[in-house]
Amino acid sequence: MALRDEYDLDNLTNETERMVFDAIEAELAVDQKGEICRCEDCILDVAALALNNVSPMYRVSLLGRLYAGSADETRYADKVRQAVHSAIEKIKANPSHG
Repeated sequence: MALRDEYDLDNLTNETERMVFDAIEAELAVDQKGEICRCEDCILDVAALALNNVSPMYRVSLLGRLYAGSADETRYADKVRQAVHSAIEKIKANPSHG
């Protein structure tokens, strides 16, 4: 029995992923000098590195989404933003595209 065939796993969502991409977008918005590479490889590397440095926050329901949304203004959100900032600095120093 394959779980993917037996159960609807589409509602299993890592809210931390959303928070990481929101934080990346915020960093890109304030990058006036264009110091952050916007190529797909670098953005995905930043996201992967940041996600690997914070705990996941999975949800499976609307109630879980509401709970996770409330985390956007917490100490956890600060950790996510710091992980993104750190990942950006590491990828800037070691871009995978060249």
